[in-house]
Amino acid sequence: MLSKEINDLITRVGPDDGAGKVLRRYWQPAALTVELDGERPVAAVRLMGEDLVLFRDNEGELGLIGRQCPHRGADLCYGRREDNGMRCPFHGWHFDRSGQCVEQPGEPEGSRMHEQISVPSYPVVEKNGIIFAYMGPGDPPPFPALDCFTAPDTHVFAFKGLWECNWLQAMEVGIDPAHASFLHRFLEDEDPEDSYGKQFRDKAVNTEMTMTQLLREYPRPEIKVEETDYGMRLIALRHLDDGRTHVRVTNQIFPEAICIPISNEMIITQWHVPVDDENCYWYSMFTSFGDPMNKNLMREQRMKEHRLPDYAPLKNKRNNYGYDPAEQARETYTGMGMDINVHDQWAVESPGPIFDRTKEHLGKTDVGIIKYRKILREAIASLNDNGDALKMQNGGTEDITGPISVDAIGQDADWSKVYEAQDKERRAACEWIDKA
Repeated sequence: MLSKEINDLITRVGPDDGAGKVLRRYWQPAALTVELDGERPVAAVRLMGEDLVLFRDNEGELGLIGRQCPHRGADLCYGRREDNGMRCPFHGWHFDRSGQCVEQPGEPEGSRMHEQISVPSYPVVEKNGIIFAYMGPGDPPPFPALDCFTAPDTHVFAFKGLWECNWLQAMEVGIDPAHASFLHRFLEDEDPEDSYGKQFRDKAVNTEMTMTQLLREYPRPEIKVEETDYGMRLIALRHLDDGRTHVRVTNQIFPEAICIPISNEMIITQWHVPVDDENCYWYSMFTSFGDPMNKNLMREQRMKEHRLPDYAPLKNKRNNYGYDPAEQARETYTGMGMDINVHDQWAVESPGPIFDRTKEHLGKTDVGIIKYRKILREAIASLNDNGDALKMQNGGTEDITGPISVDAIGQDADWSKVYEAQDKERRAACEWIDKA
């Protein structure tokens, strides 16, 4: 259990809140690149509790500035995109990408009032289908050389979804290796449809069992957690009756991303990004080590479960997540369909917008969650004490690669040899990996 003070410290994301100050020192996904497709590349963004407008100017450069005009508060999302900036339709005040007001055409001739007027602005950069923003002080940190960033655009598909809960409880489901044996349990092993969760009904590597059967029959994994230069490595070991071991290695990339395997040829890197204290987006980059992505098909599949423009899931608390007790009795552990995203969504939304952790009771399998909260609290304290010592912030960031995320079964008692062998095999067959 945590005190209310500590729970507030690690969940709330205002500019003066502990977690908020840490998160602002890192690049945050702000929008999908496709949200700027079309004739008018302008999109509303709410990020870390701030209302912003994202746009491409006439030269194709990105800008991210405050959404309210500082004159009379009009919404700049409806601004005129001209002169390499945004012009407020109310009185014509014009703002460039830096947020500076450069013209007030209704003011007296020769007025220099505009020189004292500006709106917030933040650096933005595109990475394989996601536009990232930096909202902290000083220069933004360099990006690490993660696989999702170094892979060619042809091999990465990006998507997002809205969850109605705090970012931390959303992220923590991804560093909980034990939950998959229950939350994502399928009671029938055949593959009834092609959905997000198909990997749980495919055959596990080097075994005749499907993954869901393996997770059902071995629900008590041995969990190890290692602190790394990028965050944490989580190792879940399920020791099979035939002497082999199922090795699943996932990663927590500080501050709020995870990297998980979904097949021998594909991983997901996923950020849990605060919209505000009580809502978040998950942003996923699917990275293929095999064939190029069929992005149109993948987007079409996922849009069947989401709506535009906010990418909110069609199944949600207002329709009970599609819960069907007959399905729960026969097909799935949750009764909420085949999409494991919906299972996760229910698990993180049902505790409420910000879970009251004064009522929480963690167990031995929550070792990853306990470790992460310790790292986050240390980062908050370090930032308060001396303004630095954050992971991936003090040099060497560009040298952080991977991270290795695998799902494998091996004979070797040393799990590291199993996961290293599978990753070596995967990278040797990958065309876009530099073999030099």
